[in-house]
Amino acid sequence: MPTYTGISSETFQHPLDRQAEQALRSVPGFDLLAKSFMEYLSERPEQIFLMGNHIKVGPRQYSTLYGIYRECLRDLDIYPEPTVYVKQNPQVNSYALGHEKPFIVVNTGLLDLLTEEELRTIIAHELGHIKCEHTILIQMAIWAMDAASLLGEVTLGLGNIISTGLIFAFYEWRRKAELSADRAALLVMDNLDPIMYSMMKLAGGSVKYANECSIQEFINQAEAYQDLNEDNLNQIYKFLIYNGGKGAFLTHPFPVERLHYIQDWAKSKEYQEIRQGNYHQGNNKNAVNVESKQSEKEVESLRRQVEELQAEINRVKSQKNTGKN
Repeated sequence: MPTYTGISSETFQHPLDRQAEQALRSVPGFDLLAKSFMEYLSERPEQIFLMGNHIKVGPRQYSTLYGIYRECLRDLDIYPEPTVYVKQNPQVNSYALGHEKPFIVVNTGLLDLLTEEELRTIIAHELGHIKCEHTILIQMAIWAMDAASLLGEVTLGLGNIISTGLIFAFYEWRRKAELSADRAALLVMDNLDPIMYSMMKLAGGSVKYANECSIQEFINQAEAYQDLNEDNLNQIYKFLIYNGGKGAFLTHPFPVERLHYIQDWAKSKEYQEIRQGNYHQGNNKNAVNVESKQSEKEVESLRRQVEELQAEINRVKSQKNTGKN
């Protein structure tokens, strides 16, 4: 498998990811929300929770997973080394978060379903998020959505900041960011098959009936899904489904859509050039821009509002916990 020494995330960042991020940053309120988020973000409680509640992966703990992870680190030239945890959870899922100390969490459900080769695609995908520095924006999106969801309608003067438009923009970007991470997986694997198989299993894989699943049929399904776009009404339904039509905003594109995008890139001249060693080098930093054009008075007002919001969130949580006892 190839190793891309010094590779920059600009090399494989999907243009839709880049466009969606630019659109997100242009939404009114983003800069001010970013400033508040960075001021109140504390990674230490999460780090304590992970250390106390999950298994930390290392040379003598999930050594196979650790070996796969170390090879992916080398291939994408990522340093310093993020931490990997395994979580006891049957849901087939993994994720990457963190800013100062990025980390990856892999659910046991994912480990039980995938082969080692398929698992490598997942680890490379999550490292792609870290390489692209998606994790801080993902955390910011979670923070904004949690605040909006917990209170139903955002109050305390924050309604103009955490707006519907901002939530839409966050989730549109999150879905497009997955396309860049999928590209990182292909760079590491240099083979479409395990990526396609992992996507099929994420959609509806089964250990018991694995021999009855056909990757070609899944590819045919992906093509049929793309054909739905010929009807404008179907495009509207897709938009609604992605944006709360089924009760929640979706954070990932459908597996069949991801399959379509990664197949296209695998055939591209751009991908072939990268494989031959022609790629951008250097550490491009895409940290959240917390500079705000708002006045100090407005910033101080928002700071007080965020403090009140956090107090309200804590009060609601406390009431819920009391009700359970």
